[in-house]
Amino acid sequence: MEGTRSERFQEALAYATKMHEGQKRKEGIPYITHPVAVAEMLRDWGCDEDYQICGLFHDLLEDTTADPADILRIGGAEVLTAVRLLTKEPGYVLQDYVRNLKENPMSRTVKAADRLHNLRSAPVASIGFRRHYIEETLENFMDLSPEMSGAVSRLAATLPEGEKKEELLQRIREKN
Repeated sequence: MEGTRSERFQEALAYATKMHEGQKRKEGIPYITHPVAVAEMLRDWGCDEDYQICGLFHDLLEDTTADPADILRIGGAEVLTAVRLLTKEPGYVLQDYVRNLKENPMSRTVKAADRLHNLRSAPVASIGFRRHYIEETLENFMDLSPEMSGAVSRLAATLPEGEKKEELLQRIREKN
């Protein structure tokens, strides 16, 4: 990560790296590259260190054996609250999950960066996953960032003809 980072941020990065050790993205690269990219996007947007640490931690409770006490110790109460809102619990209801995370400024902003990074990375995913991710974004996440429309359009362009491509592109245009 570019630039000087505080000891607290470095501790958060080391913890997230340790917790995601051995996990891979669909591209085959280490999973930690995703939370790091989310934290960098938040930094580029001018978000403070708490938001950036939340970006590093956003998948910990969902995808690792991370202890909430460690998240609290390193990130603080606001970060832990946002990470909990970003965590999809077993049996979650998507509309409730989205509503709750949108009510918290930190979780809302981190979700925007997370969704954007995932949209930009999704061309390596299956056609079915890409189509589902586009539809889910259109229904729930377009209002998170002005960049969402361009990212979802670029992903829709990767769909082959006959995969609801024109219908999805029309829905994207209607959301703008």
